[in-house]
Amino acid sequence: MERLIRNWLTAFSLLISALAMGQSQSEDWAEVKTQMRLMTSKGVPGMVIGIRKNGESQFFAEGYSDIPNQHPMTTDHVQYVQSISKTFVGVAILKLAEEGRIDLDVSIEKYLPARITDWIEDSEKMTVKMMLNHTSGIPEYNYLPEYITLLLQVKDYAFHPEDYIQMLEDKSPDFEPGSRYSYRNSGYVVLALLLDEITGDHARYIREQIFSPLGMETSYYRESIEYLDEPNLPKSYWDRYGNGILEDATELQKNNVKKMIGDDGIVLSPENGLRFLEGLIELKLLSSESLEKMKDWAEYEDGYPAYGLGLDYTEFAGQEAWGHSGGGIGSGANLYYFPNFNAYVFIAMNLGTVTGGVIHQNLEPELEKLYTLIFKVLK
Repeated sequence: MERLIRNWLTAFSLLISALAMGQSQSEDWAEVKTQMRLMTSKGVPGMVIGIRKNGESQFFAEGYSDIPNQHPMTTDHVQYVQSISKTFVGVAILKLAEEGRIDLDVSIEKYLPARITDWIEDSEKMTVKMMLNHTSGIPEYNYLPEYITLLLQVKDYAFHPEDYIQMLEDKSPDFEPGSRYSYRNSGYVVLALLLDEITGDHARYIREQIFSPLGMETSYYRESIEYLDEPNLPKSYWDRYGNGILEDATELQKNNVKKMIGDDGIVLSPENGLRFLEGLIELKLLSSESLEKMKDWAEYEDGYPAYGLGLDYTEFAGQEAWGHSGGGIGSGANLYYFPNFNAYVFIAMNLGTVTGGVIHQNLEPELEKLYTLIFKVLK
């Protein structure tokens, strides 16, 4: 009986300690949650944050996934990650390079059929690595009036992967391949097509070689033409005219993303986002040599690091970060590793970030403050 009482008291003590720890952690993150509420009061429909350090994760959500019906955003919602998809493509390319199936330093013409490379002027000078680190000079399809017109005015236009590159026909490179850095979505469409040629289906390869090994069960990429109808996605909103009035852009967002490859297209849960980047940094996907190659930063003209092989180099609130950001018509996301804290941070919102206006101007300093508060706890 005495031993039973002693065991019960020990269990009760552990329970009280756990509750106290939980309360302490809640208090630690109180300022972060308050800042999130402030941001949702200033125009962000809904947002979610995931933070992981030393094997422990914290997740927070504020605002709405559906404004008219007042459905709350939750940490279980799957989020559009937009250009963060580029990091997955970078990993896929590096995995094939490790297997000797791709040489990063040879022309893309070695791996692509002439029907595609004929649309790209000077393609013989553009290497796989140049496409990865945005130094190829390939023109940007996103800037072309014909693409924007089809996207915004013909919402059901049946874009095919090669269409984005065919639009570049008769367009000269923006600069001599390899001479400088300038971000180009077009390069990652080319890389997806290149992966298709080698693997048969780049999306399946990413699902099998990245999603599955890491147990990313709430991540989706081109399982079918209607793959975005299945996940628990929030509604998407944008400030079309920059006047602070939000419009429902859900269908436009979905129709756009589901037709994109390489430079966009992946959706995932906050937990899966953290799991992916942690898996990359902790060498669960690539060798240390390949990760170092991904951190071989191309530089801006002033010498500041810009971009590696699918990884972006930047700073938030004065802290170095490796990862990627993504923006679309109806969403925005950041997924970064902060080496000074050995921590991973995922932030997503269902507000379009490709248009400007009063909401975005007000949010920029608030986002910086949000990171400052996160770092305050991580210290």
